[in-house]
This record gives sequence, C-alpha cells and structure tokens, in this order.
Amino acid sequence: MKRIVALIVVIAVLAAATVVTVLLIQNGSTMNTPSAASVIPRPVSQVNGDGTFDLSGAKATGPLAELTGLPVSDEGSVVLAIAGDHPAGGYSLEVTSDGVQIEAVDEAGLFAGIQSLKQLTVDNAAQVTTIDDYPRYEYRGAMLDVARHFFDVASVKRYIDDIALLKFNYLHLHLTDDQGWRLQIDSWPALTEIGASTQVNGGGGGFYTKADYTEIVEYAAANYITIVPEIDVPGHTNAALSAYPELNCDGVAPGPYEGIEVGFSSLCIPNDRTYEFLDDVVREVVELTPGPYIHLGGDESLATTDADFLAFIARATALAAEHGKTLIGWHEMGRSEELPPGTIGQYWSFTTPQEGAAEHTLSFVKQGGSVIMSPADVAYLDMQYPDTSEFGLVWANGPTTVQEAYEWDPAQIIDGLGDAQLLGVEAPIWSETLVTIDDVEFMAFPRIAALAEVAWSPAGGTWADFEPRLATFGQRLDGLGVNYYRTPEVSWIE
Repeated sequence: MKRIVALIVVIAVLAAATVVTVLLIQNGSTMNTPSAASVIPRPVSQVNGDGTFDLSGAKATGPLAELTGLPVSDEGSVVLAIAGDHPAGGYSLEVTSDGVQIEAVDEAGLFAGIQSLKQLTVDNAAQVTTIDDYPRYEYRGAMLDVARHFFDVASVKRYIDDIALLKFNYLHLHLTDDQGWRLQIDSWPALTEIGASTQVNGGGGGFYTKADYTEIVEYAAANYITIVPEIDVPGHTNAALSAYPELNCDGVAPGPYEGIEVGFSSLCIPNDRTYEFLDDVVREVVELTPGPYIHLGGDESLATTDADFLAFIARATALAAEHGKTLIGWHEMGRSEELPPGTIGQYWSFTTPQEGAAEHTLSFVKQGGSVIMSPADVAYLDMQYPDTSEFGLVWANGPTTVQEAYEWDPAQIIDGLGDAQLLGVEAPIWSETLVTIDDVEFMAFPRIAALAEVAWSPAGGTWADFEPRLATFGQRLDGLGVNYYRTPEVSWIE
C-alpha cells in the first residue's frame, strides 16, 4: 500500500492526553488530487462554492484552535466559536475565500467540525463550502475486543485516532472473556496474574494496569470519545474461573483457554461469593471510568440454565446499578423483566432478526431503556470480506461487503424500534483472528467508514454517492498511514 507523507503533524496537549492531528495531506507523485468537497460522514447540508481558502499562512483562534494544526492567534482567519443553536454535537462550517468559521454549542461539535475541515483540505487549500451538520444518533460507537487478543495502550490509542476521524464518540472495550481478563482489579489480583496469562492460540496475553486504563480513558476524552468498559458475565468467564476456583460451583478451576468456541463457561449463580466478586469488580471499574455507562455482557450464556440466568441478571444488574452507572447489556439480557430502569440493550442479531432477538431487544424499551444497534451481518467488522479470507470469520451470514455495511437503516430492523427508541449504532470488531492493530485496521477500514455514516448522517444515503467519497477518503488513510483493505467494490484513486 502506498504511503503519502503527512505535511503537518501537530501534537497538542489537551486534558492531560496527547492528540495527534494531521490537517494537511501532501500530494505524492502517484496521487491524483482528491475531490476537496468530499466529507464522510455525509453532512446534513452541504453547499459547495467555487474556489478555495489558502491555509498556508492562516492562524486559528477560539476553543480547540490548536487542534486545527494551525498556529494559534487571538485574531486568526480560522475562527472556532461556541455559538449558534445547533443540536448537541452538531456544528456549522463556512469556508470562504477569506477564511473559515466553525460554530457549535459545545466543544464536541467544534471537534466534529475540525474533522470535516481536515477532509475539505488538500495541499493547504480548503474548498469553499457551507455545511450545517449534526448527528442522527447520540451514541456512535466502535468496539474493540482486547480479550481474545490483547492490544497494548499504544495500539488502543491508535484505534482512538482512527475512529475520531469519522466522528465516533464512544469506544466500547471488551475487557474480559474466556481467553483473557485484561484489567487490573486490586481486590482480586489473580484475575490478571492468572486470567491474563494467555490469549487465542497462546502468545502470552497481557493486561492494562489501572494507570494504563486511565491513560486510555484520558486520551479518548481528548478526542471527544467516551470509554465504555465491558465485564462480560455470567458466561464468557473462563479466565475469571481459572483464576478463582470459588467462582465455580464445583470449586475446581479450569485451565486457561486459548480457543474460539463460546458458551461453555458460567459463574456459579447460587453462590454468594459470585456477587461479592461482581460487586468488587464493578466498584473498581466504575472508580476508573468517568463516562456514564458500564457494559455487563450477558450474551451466549449457554452453560447457564434459563432459571439461573434470569436470577443472575436480576441480582447482578441491581447490584451494578447501585454504583451509579447506566447499564448496557447484549440483547439476551432483555429476557429478564427485572432490569434497572433505563438499562440499554445492544442488539447483535441479524438484519432479519433470529428467533427471540426482537422480543428480547424490545424488552429494554418496555422497561424504560433504549437500544444500540449492531446487527452482526452488517456491523461486525471482523466478518470476512468477500474476496479475501486472510482474516475474519463468516458465521454472521458473512462475508460482508462494504456496500452491505452501508445499505441498512437502524430504524428498520425491528418493528417498534424507530429513531425515538434508538440510542445509536455501534461497530464491533472481535479479535479471534486479529493479532496486531494493523490486522484490526485492515478489517475495520473501509467498512467502519460506512458504519460511521449510518450512525451520523440522515437516512437515505446511496452507495452511488458514498463510493466516490470513500475512494477519496482512502487517500487520506494512505496519508495517515492507516492500514485498510482496497476492496474491488471501490474505484480507489492511485
């Protein structure tokens, strides 16, 4: 894959985290000039004019001015302002031949406007454009599975940089599973001493210290991304069970697990020690997590009887809610009719729901909550591409094309779930076959750009409109050194 040298890289310190912002991309000898009017996700309204504004000598002023990558001045020609009446997270962007104005009611909106300005800028010149824009959904998430294969702090930061380009505002970290427990818990130290010792196919595993996790949380916040930690219970718990025999009903610890099968593990539901464990874990995770959510999993608990599962969910969710966070659970958790009010369901079945999936998902809404949509056959970024099997799986009606990842509407999957009931959309990536962050990027991009537009842009986008904008976006990925798959679905610009 060709790489194009970034012309300007500015490192700004914000909220005790380092944000790397690349604003201007230098053309290489083999690269055509991209369409400067191309923005992903598609804005609500965009009117292009003639000409450009030369940013080579420009200065920026206002909140977040340093994140433009330009010199900061009290009187800059690139003005960022907290103003207007845009919806939360929205912004207006006006580029004229004399300067740039970005307005928003909050800093998250200004940050989004900066991401659009980056995409409008080629060779120091920003396209004359007027944009009014705001997100369709409040929650626009990506998920990274760090349990099956472990990714170090630098790798997670790199993925945060990747998703910030596309205006994602949540990163869900799948921190625990059968193959590994990845977060230090002081009150249960063997979770990482033993439970973090391996990963799929071996390789040593790893975990985040509390300082590591805090570094990730702060870096994400500097990119206007909120971390959602997941502790998956009562299934997907072999790593915890191998560390603490008392969490098993027979008192015998299983060995560490390095495979990819699911549904064989379960905490001991009748045992009070199970809930002491969960209370301690949730307390320590909540202390480290400033965001509003904690994810408790609840999926694929095939080794737990129905009665035990329902008893566990009622008791565990009530316990977790006492720590002050809003709970999220995979849609199977909706089998329970005793969820804390406001609990959010995450739907992972297909665009044609499997048996029970729609009913269980609607249960969250009936109990005062809302839903995050992640249909596996279009939103799971680890599904294979149609024409390469180097990475990924195919169980979710895969392979999955970029066009399929784009051409679906979250509000049209389950009868009774429209925009009013949806909190948002999330694009998960599971790591059974992914060992490095390069592997993750290869599977995520370009499909994650399609999911970003599904989550942000108004309904009704077309592949014919999206494909050429994606081809242009590929050049920007080249310039930033982001690994991606050059699918033959797209007429990439060489």
